[in-house]
Amino acid sequence: MTTANGSATGSQRIRMVIWELARNDFRARFAGSYFGILWAFAQPVATILLFWFVFQVGFRASPTQDGVPYGLWLAAGLAPWFFFAEAWLAATSALPEYAYLVKKVVFRVELLPVVKTISALFFHLVFVLVLVVLSALLGHPPTWRLLQLPYYTACLLALVLALGFISAAILPFFRDLNQLLAIVLQFGMWLTPILWPVTMVPELYRWIFKLNPVGYIVEGYRDALVGHAWVWQHGPTTLGFWVLTSLLGLLAMLTYRRLKPHFADVL
Repeated sequence: MTTANGSATGSQRIRMVIWELARNDFRARFAGSYFGILWAFAQPVATILLFWFVFQVGFRASPTQDGVPYGLWLAAGLAPWFFFAEAWLAATSALPEYAYLVKKVVFRVELLPVVKTISALFFHLVFVLVLVVLSALLGHPPTWRLLQLPYYTACLLALVLALGFISAAILPFFRDLNQLLAIVLQFGMWLTPILWPVTMVPELYRWIFKLNPVGYIVEGYRDALVGHAWVWQHGPTTLGFWVLTSLLGLLAMLTYRRLKPHFADVL
């Protein structure tokens, strides 16, 4: 009984440490600003309105086949991508940023990429909330399919954490990794069906783009926010996503375990 209680207490402490560090990291972004945390709402509103104005008013983009305005369809795809890019880069830089904690023997270093990911998640949730409200105002209120959004958010977290642990473990030994990842993300945004539908690709080659795990999540967000499909209608793609993410998670665990003893020496 004591062991069970001790284990529960230990898990609770870990959750409290992650929560406190993530909350402080989130607040630090607005430290000293006059409007403080209100900027967390202003940024997604400005981003969504900008894309809506450019593509709906400027380019007069046609609605999708389901009648969804292109600007709204695009924003639904940008929401997971923005989080993916921000959280991956933030998790990658977690160890140098918290070097003073890495050098403490008693601190669990593996919590740091999680902290940075949770901090980025706060912004993401605000972005999604603003997107749902604007979608309703534009005549596309949420449906029951919105209930699958937590699942796709969990997919996003699993993928970001797997990649984040790998890159976070490598960065102390290869400091140029951040710049390399920024370039990869620039190409990745255009190679992922965010600005364009995957149906534009000839069916013979479409499977190549469906191997992209972020593409699976982008399509899932669109299904949940403005689409008409359920997660079980993407059986093969769902299986492929979790197989790939599990392999990345295994690689992350092995990489982190192998390099962890040397972190304090190189930071």
